[in-house]
Amino acid sequence: METTEVLVVGAGQAGLAMSGHLSATGIPHLVLERSRIAERWRSERWDSLVANGPAWHDCYPGLEFPGHDPEAFVPKEEIADAFVAFAESSKLPVRCGVEVRDVRKHAGRPGFHVETSEGVIAARYVVAATGAFQKPVIPTLVPESAGFLQMHSTAYRNPAQLPEGAVLVVGAGSSGAQIAEELLKAGRRVYLSVGPHDRPPRRYRGRDFVWWLGVLGKWDAAAPPEGREHVTIAVSGADGGKTVDFRRFAEAGMTLVGRAEGFHDGVMRFAGDLKRNIEQGDANYLSVLDEADAFVARNGLGLPEEPEARIIGSDAACMTTPILELDLKKAGITSIIWATGFSSDYSWLKVDAFDARGKPKHQRGVSSEPGVYFLGLPWLSRRGSSFIWGVWHDAKFIADQIAIQRSYMAYETPARDSKTSA
Repeated sequence: METTEVLVVGAGQAGLAMSGHLSATGIPHLVLERSRIAERWRSERWDSLVANGPAWHDCYPGLEFPGHDPEAFVPKEEIADAFVAFAESSKLPVRCGVEVRDVRKHAGRPGFHVETSEGVIAARYVVAATGAFQKPVIPTLVPESAGFLQMHSTAYRNPAQLPEGAVLVVGAGSSGAQIAEELLKAGRRVYLSVGPHDRPPRRYRGRDFVWWLGVLGKWDAAAPPEGREHVTIAVSGADGGKTVDFRRFAEAGMTLVGRAEGFHDGVMRFAGDLKRNIEQGDANYLSVLDEADAFVARNGLGLPEEPEARIIGSDAACMTTPILELDLKKAGITSIIWATGFSSDYSWLKVDAFDARGKPKHQRGVSSEPGVYFLGLPWLSRRGSSFIWGVWHDAKFIADQIAIQRSYMAYETPARDSKTSA
């Protein structure tokens, strides 16, 4: 049986960050990846995807994007290449093509029994670094027998992949908004289902929104506002980076609808919340501008004013007279793309570290099962935890916790002199 001190499961941005910190601390470990390093960037994203943050920000120490300006938005393949280069230059112990199938606590002794596609491994500690985007979620609204091509956003690659006809995109976060705009530019008739969202400015007063969220302390928020735990952010690095503006989408010919609520006899029903959702996104946008202006004034910064950024366009007809029911085939729709997020899949991790809903029980990644740690999840310790730069800081904390536990386990009571004892 192979043994290792720490087993890290997953070699994406979380697993590599974890390995980097464990290596720096001198803790023996092994990283197992069922596919390739940063595989999801290569095979589960559309062709034209670029990072949603600039190169200077979407990185961690030693992760570099040669040939790109710090303000550039790096294409997905080059992001994956950078992770591979980081692993190689750092000499990280990554083993690809190995699937972890079962992890169980050893009976009566420390550590875990790990079954993989290449045999059994005994590990003292296990870090689940499989990230936040594990299992695509497609609502069971439209049956396969309805006659439409249906796919999750992870399966979408480019407009030519879809049959001729209009497309319904459900979900207007970063993925849904970018895919819908790409399809519109390709000459498709596009319907976009818009739910609640935050909509920050891409740039304001000469600085990218990631900078503003940083100096305003928003990336370090320890918990989401009540009722806003799963609100998505509509932001884009496409075309050099720009603010997502749903009103402009409508002006360009896209038809906006509210949240998809049901489907029967070929007719999709939508909630009457489109106008409210867009207005709430506008309010979020303007609130960031307000806080940015206050920060500039308070700190005496010489950043140029940008009054035109506060201009909000007029309501489109699809907002004032919303579509509540739509016969999809009569509308010419042949494809539905579900940009509806992901769920977790920890079926391989058979330990007491989950609540009744299957959610990890943890405090800053330290799970309720001693020796098991989670990394790369949204809000693991802060708002930025699931992003490249945020996972680096969380990995450092977990590496420190493992080092502390190792020091306790290595302690032995000093031998006491019998006379002294007497």
